[in-house]
Parts: sequence; C-alpha cells; structure tokens
Amino acid sequence: MLGITDFWTYVLGVVAIILLPGPNSIFVLSVGARRGVRAGYQAACGVFIGDAVLMILSATGVSSLLGTYPPLFLVLKYAGAVYLSWVGVNIIRSAWKRWRHRSEAAPPDMGELPGMRHPFRRAAVISLLNPKAILFFVSFFIQFVEPGYPHPALSFLVLGTVVQFFSVLYLSALIFGGRFLAGQFRERRRLAAGATTGVGALFVGFGVKLATASAG
Repeated sequence: MLGITDFWTYVLGVVAIILLPGPNSIFVLSVGARRGVRAGYQAACGVFIGDAVLMILSATGVSSLLGTYPPLFLVLKYAGAVYLSWVGVNIIRSAWKRWRHRSEAAPPDMGELPGMRHPFRRAAVISLLNPKAILFFVSFFIQFVEPGYPHPALSFLVLGTVVQFFSVLYLSALIFGGRFLAGQFRERRRLAAGATTGVGALFVGFGVKLATASAG
C-alpha cells in the first residue's frame, strides 16, 4: 500500500515509541500544567513542527550525513545536550525560588517558569537539537518502505502522517492531564515545588543522556 510494508506493525511500533517519555512530552505536560491548555497546544505545535522537519531531513538523507560525518554529529549532540540541561537548571532554580517565597505574595513574574516561556519556540528547538531523533526516524522509517517503490516521498509522507496523528492524540491527553495537575499544585505548594524540580531534573538527565549518546 503506497510503498509501505507491514503497515500495522509500523502503527504498533509508532504507538509504543510515542508513549515512551522524552523531553518533548515532558515539556508539553509541564507547560499544560503551569500555563494552561492554550500554551500547552503552542508547545505541542512546536513539537509537531520540529518532528516534521526532522522527518523531512531524514527522508532527504541528512541523517546519513550525520552518521558519516562524526564532527557534525558531535556539534549537534553537545549543542542539544547543553540546551536541554540549561532548560532543566532554569526550571529547578525557578521552582526553588517559588518555594522560598511560598509565604509571601507571589511577584507578577513568578507565575511563569523561565524554562517555559515562549512554549512554541522552545519546544521546536528541543525537538530540532536532537540528532539522535534524526537517526532514529530514518532507521525506523526505512524498515517499512518497499525497496524499488517509484515514489518513496509518498511513503515517507504517509508514515510521517501516522506519527503526527498519534502524537496529536498523546500530547492532547498530556495537556488536559496537565490541567488536572495544575489544580493539585495550586493547593499543595510543596507538591508543586517537588514536581517542578523533578521536571527540571529530567531535562538535565535528558541532556546528559544525549551528551553520552553515540551515532550508532
């Protein structure tokens, strides 16, 4: 079908992959919890755009360039690692700042975490500064594209649409789940500080994991 082999196996694989926690999903959940549904969808759109760009780059062979030119992979890898760690550290600092001032009236600028400002742009950058994602997309996609099919771009388009469809469903669930968490956080400042610190620690962990990743 349209140059795609084992379509339903691919769908099951996509669902399993999307459900794995990563910086994109954690960021969208956090934005939804802290800033509401609208900001959550702004972050989600950043993820969609970032993933779409990565899939296009993968389909056009950029991933092969990263795999065969190690210096380029290293530059992107460490840039992504530094950025994820920087986002995490800012989130942790803001969480503890809010905790220290929990008994005071919150200043106007303390309701929004620095790491979550400009959610669309930040989510897109988080997606794009991940060379491992480019390599993953091409290694996963290529298994389901029929060799010799005359229109491989159409096959990649269908495969990419499936990814985005399930990503929309999953991120929407996270955004509305985040609204429930927001209500809990408003009533429990210690819980809010602890959860936000955990999110920041996850981003630092993602940065460390990316920094130690290989192109293989």
